[in-house]
Amino acid sequence: MDGGTVTETRQRETRLQRHVRAPWRGLALGLLGIPAMLVGIWFITVVSLITSFVGVLLFPSATMLLRTQLDAYRVRINRWTDAKIQRPYLPEPEIEPGLNGLLKRFARLISDPATWRDYLWAAADPIVVLFTAALPGLLILYGLWGFALATFAGGMIGHYGGTDWYAYIHVTEGYDRDAARLVSTVVIATACVVAGHLIGPKMLEVYGQWGRFVLGPTKKSELALRVQHLTETRSEAVDASAAELRRIERDLHDGAQARLVAMGMSLGAIEHLLDKDPAKARVLLAQTRESSAKALHELRDLVRGIHPPVLADRGLGDAVKALALDHPMRVEVTADLPERPEPPVESAAYFAVSEFLTNAAKHSGASQVWIDLRYDNGMLRITVTDDGRGGASLDGGTGLRGIERRIGTFDGVLALSSPVGGPTIVTMELPCALSSPKTSPS
Repeated sequence: MDGGTVTETRQRETRLQRHVRAPWRGLALGLLGIPAMLVGIWFITVVSLITSFVGVLLFPSATMLLRTQLDAYRVRINRWTDAKIQRPYLPEPEIEPGLNGLLKRFARLISDPATWRDYLWAAADPIVVLFTAALPGLLILYGLWGFALATFAGGMIGHYGGTDWYAYIHVTEGYDRDAARLVSTVVIATACVVAGHLIGPKMLEVYGQWGRFVLGPTKKSELALRVQHLTETRSEAVDASAAELRRIERDLHDGAQARLVAMGMSLGAIEHLLDKDPAKARVLLAQTRESSAKALHELRDLVRGIHPPVLADRGLGDAVKALALDHPMRVEVTADLPERPEPPVESAAYFAVSEFLTNAAKHSGASQVWIDLRYDNGMLRITVTDDGRGGASLDGGTGLRGIERRIGTFDGVLALSSPVGGPTIVTMELPCALSSPKTSPS
């Protein structure tokens, strides 16, 4: 079987799985509507009491309860559909104690448009879900009930004097001896099961669009969330810059500066020994020359840590390839960058890749790493894959969270896939423009 046929087979298997799973996912979303409806009833009850102090006191907790319930919807809709829904709530400052803090929090929550959109969801979703996500699953269940009627349940109903209707077919005494009614039941049941599986993915996507429309952020909350994100990333960028300056100062003080001071003292001693003890002066000169070479090497390493010359001269692709050559593991690099990203983005991407490789060497137990760099639709996309043991996480203390914060300064995002047993795949995307030729002119 050639590669194309294998790919097509996998795609067919994926579509088949999607058609099989979508109806049951829709039913799960429908069942989620039951607690959401109950929470919505409690919320509107609290709202009806707002004219009294009891309503003001209970409103924040009722709102938070509703938000918690609908966060479960967002997680599942994001996981099961292509509709990606962000939390729409306006950023909430630190809660102040006392009555004044309670009133301020009440005012913030009641003026947040997302609060009332949440209630709209809780009120309308039990109806919407029945005609979208849950409909395919209900059709399949109805079809399965038809098969049960045709095999044993219809005869039992008739035997005990019961009566029922399956679509237009009357299930009563003698039903199990009427071939025409049995065949009709099987045909309708089969049609329901097939239709449920066929329309399952489409109905789930329609439901996802409904979820994004109601549960997603408004323009106001998008702007507020954007401001909050920029504030956080600016603070993190300032902290990172301060930490980098402290590192440079420490490296200069402990390394090159200390050697230069020692060289100055040695030169002073040599000056006094030239006439008295030339042989000892020559020994000190040799040691001073070694110290000067070490100081120069440390300065070069320091400069390389600030902005590697190969990155400045050759660009990100060649700089990562040079990084791979010096790495103890086997590293394969594929770079498809027609031009160079902006220098700050290029530098952030380079050091992120360097950190990924360091993590792989220290923690993954991998023997080989694959790095793919490409630019597509305004995004610099970098994928680092290793064949290690897996099990990495953003909270595992491996530096990935720091990388995520650092690229967040540029509106970058980081995605991690690391199942136990491997492989570990880290994908990083940075929005940027390609602004200069691939290599700088000489």
